[in-house]
Amino acid sequence: MYQNSNHYRYFKGLVLAATILALSVVALGAYVRLTDAGLGCPDWPGCYGTLSVPQSEAAIIEAQTAFPQSAVVVGKAWREMAHRYLAGTLGLLVLAIFVLGWKARTEIKSSPYTPSFLLLLIAFQAMLGMWTVTMLLKPAIVSAHLLGGMSTLAVLTWLCHRHWGYYSSSIVTSSRLRLAIRLALLLLFMQIFLGGWTSTNYAALACTDFPTCHGAWLPDMDFKDAFHMVRELGLSKDGSALSLASLTAIQWSHRVGALVSFIYLGALGLTALKYWQLKRWSVLLLVALLTQIVLGISNLVLHLPLVLAVAHNFTAGLLVIIVVVLNSKISGGKAN
Repeated sequence: MYQNSNHYRYFKGLVLAATILALSVVALGAYVRLTDAGLGCPDWPGCYGTLSVPQSEAAIIEAQTAFPQSAVVVGKAWREMAHRYLAGTLGLLVLAIFVLGWKARTEIKSSPYTPSFLLLLIAFQAMLGMWTVTMLLKPAIVSAHLLGGMSTLAVLTWLCHRHWGYYSSSIVTSSRLRLAIRLALLLLFMQIFLGGWTSTNYAALACTDFPTCHGAWLPDMDFKDAFHMVRELGLSKDGSALSLASLTAIQWSHRVGALVSFIYLGALGLTALKYWQLKRWSVLLLVALLTQIVLGISNLVLHLPLVLAVAHNFTAGLLVIIVVVLNSKISGGKAN
């Protein structure tokens, strides 16, 4: 009987661990952003010139002298560094997955180029993390950082399911349903971008009534400045303060995207229930989707309580996992 090599067994275990860690990094990143701790450390990769957070009075004075433009707030600095420590650990796991993937390339259930792509993705994600700090939370960089985190989670989930789950191209023979499942991932990432753009522009509370916005279905909106990508935080492209109409356009677009996603993913989940191999994940999709909608509305009417805002980001990560697994389950490959 054929025995898998140690390289393969370690690869399989690390992929599972890294997927769980990636979801944790996504949630912690949301917590850092929502508590305004993204600039808790004004430099990168350290914090005020060290690999830890200044704690003693002497260390805080030294840090304040070295970085006079940034007030030392120990709590925010620790939240930022905790996120960096966790992300750094994930980077090391991805590096190990890359090495083991190539060593066991004849055994793993995916192309060895997938872990290679993952390593490049995590390296680019680290660069985005640095630019987030050095470019002072530019919305385009912060939103790209969020998408990079979700993309890392998606690739790890794909690898994880290929080695721990069941998949077969014969599960779904309908070309329409197969295409619908593929497009669901694209739609989900578009909605995640809208959510990230709303958060990074601090537009989540641009209007707090629901289902209308400022008492109207079509409020006064300025899309030109709202979705101008290359600009500073809180400013329009000409350098003036971003108007309420621009912030409203951002949040309204996120609402419309949420409605489209709810209808599309909901219909997809109900359709996929007919396939017994997809039933469990279809139920999870419907539950996570309903939870996400409830969290989104609750964040609006309750004025963005921290626990619900973080849960909203965490559930978005769960939706990414579920939709990626559905895509993996209907895809062929080596027998599992």
